[in-house]
Amino acid sequence: MAKTTKMKLLELMVLKEDVSAVIEYIGKRESFQFQSKENQKKKSDGELAQKISNVDSQLYDELCNIYKDLGFEDNNFDLKKSSVPTDEERNQITKLISAYRDLQQKIQEENENFTKVDAAYTEAMAFSNLQVSFSELDHLSFLSLKIGKISESDFDVLKNALEGTAVVIPLGNVKSHILVASSKKNRFALDAELKKVHFVEMTVPQDFKGVPESVLDGLKNKKFEAEQMLEELKTEKANFAQTHKEKLIRLISSLAIAVQIEKVKQNLESTELVYRIAGWIPAKECESYMKDLDNLTESRIAIRAYEPFEVPAILSGKEEVPVKLTHGKFVHSFERMIFSYGSPVYGTIDPTPWVALFFTLLFGIMFGDCGQGLVLLLMGILMSKKVLDMGKWNQFSPIFMAVGISSSIMGLLTGEFFGTEELLEPFAHWVTGLFGKPHAPIVKLMPSSDPKSIYVMFGVFGVAVAIGFVINTCGLIINIINNIIRKRYGEALFGKNGLAGAIFFWYVIALVLRMVLLHHSPQVYDWVIICVSLFFAAFASPFERLLSGEKPLLENGFGTYLISSIVEVIEVISGYLSNTVSFVRVGAFALSHAVLNFTIMTLTSLCGGKGTVGGIIVMIIGNALIVVLEGMIVAIQVVRLQYYEFFSKFFHETGKEFTPFKFEIEK
Repeated sequence: MAKTTKMKLLELMVLKEDVSAVIEYIGKRESFQFQSKENQKKKSDGELAQKISNVDSQLYDELCNIYKDLGFEDNNFDLKKSSVPTDEERNQITKLISAYRDLQQKIQEENENFTKVDAAYTEAMAFSNLQVSFSELDHLSFLSLKIGKISESDFDVLKNALEGTAVVIPLGNVKSHILVASSKKNRFALDAELKKVHFVEMTVPQDFKGVPESVLDGLKNKKFEAEQMLEELKTEKANFAQTHKEKLIRLISSLAIAVQIEKVKQNLESTELVYRIAGWIPAKECESYMKDLDNLTESRIAIRAYEPFEVPAILSGKEEVPVKLTHGKFVHSFERMIFSYGSPVYGTIDPTPWVALFFTLLFGIMFGDCGQGLVLLLMGILMSKKVLDMGKWNQFSPIFMAVGISSSIMGLLTGEFFGTEELLEPFAHWVTGLFGKPHAPIVKLMPSSDPKSIYVMFGVFGVAVAIGFVINTCGLIINIINNIIRKRYGEALFGKNGLAGAIFFWYVIALVLRMVLLHHSPQVYDWVIICVSLFFAAFASPFERLLSGEKPLLENGFGTYLISSIVEVIEVISGYLSNTVSFVRVGAFALSHAVLNFTIMTLTSLCGGKGTVGGIIVMIIGNALIVVLEGMIVAIQVVRLQYYEFFSKFFHETGKEFTPFKFEIEK
């Protein structure tokens, strides 16, 4: 069985002049995890950490802001192809920022100019229809007039509030400038309503009768010119974005590397001339690392590699060896399922290949349809080629292809192709004809009036339970081997998930099969084996402590031990029973999938059959719903079975996932 990737601790003593180049190499290699800072020696009071370069950090922030301001949202940054910026590139960055600042300044000034011109033109238009001297109107005996500004949204509110007591007239083409007329006896009520809408009274020249046409035309032309200038500057900004996008990406990438190198340097142990870098790498990369770093620094570096058992922090339990899993593309796509539950402990069995196998098998059984499986396979292929862009889900394209293939194979056995059985009948006749009388389908799951179909149903459940037995057994074996690897012999031999529990589980299953298939009756030795294995599975605590050398053997006294062990007996029996019976759901979902297909075909027939427009629509919509909704439900059920029936056997402790240092665009 494959174990987690073997790791080594690499210690580097690097001269000050080489440290940036070494960190850049580490970041681009993306397979070096810095040792936990708490396990490194603290700097003395005289050793001050370097400060991150304020210049590079500021330039980086400004370039990122420009990139976002120009409307770029994609993060098409390949930092592996970038390097720390040269002095010439820093000059380019400074000039680029300066040019963009000047452009932004022009846009801001022109925006302000347009706002002023537009406001002047709007106010002039407000008075353009006022052809009687306002001073004459203002001195009327019975009429109170007010001219001012309100929010356009409040115009209708004010008009409704003053209906019957005052007249509200918009001035010009907008409702923000108004003339309000009311009788003088209602002026106090008028003032109260105007106050509610934040009315701002405007001062009108004494003999003002309106705005001359020449003035209006001049203001209109100024507004048009300001609009034109603003549009030209916006076009210039768009051209700037198009022209400088690639350069921005390149310079941002370079600065990102420079900033992160300085951050790393700040946290390293150092003297005036030498830096110490320590971190974990996969053991198989150790030789190439040492060779590359020696060439990079022209042999001005001291390197030492440590096995995990040689690291004091590991021996004392203050640090854990990070866990890395090494797989091909297919199995690698299942790693997130492992790490979402927990990381395996370093040096133990890697369960990912088993998860990949069981997930693919169980999904195929529960989602058996050749046509629908081919849809999932096609989706996986399109996702892998990035024709179908589903964001982060594209990394799981191998899973889609795998479950698509397994579902298609199951569909070939059950004869289902988008719910129909006719298309695959020739294939079924050919296969079954090799072994006797031809018939279709090979395995019939569709509802049938044939009394023998009940045996098929129980057969499906039996296969599901058998698969559950295999999965549970694999989990138990992994747990036993893991404990032997870690020299925890007590846990390997005793307990529910140890050898004692495994023997109890296996023997009970074997006895049931003997009774059902061979009609054997239980013998005395059967009960002896079952009772002894159950005893060591449930009453394991003192035996585990004895092998591990712990004292006292009964940690909390005999009474507590007896009660907890009796409860553990119930837990062992019910646990193994539920772990096995839980897999009946696999058969249930296989049958329900067949029933859903049968339902879709029935609805298709009611709508005129497969050759009619209505029937075709029902088939397309029905199969789409099955692929999306039932596909999600089946995936959830498979994950649930993995977590609770498989992982629970050996995932009693978790390790620390390997997270190598790499350069990233910091958001």
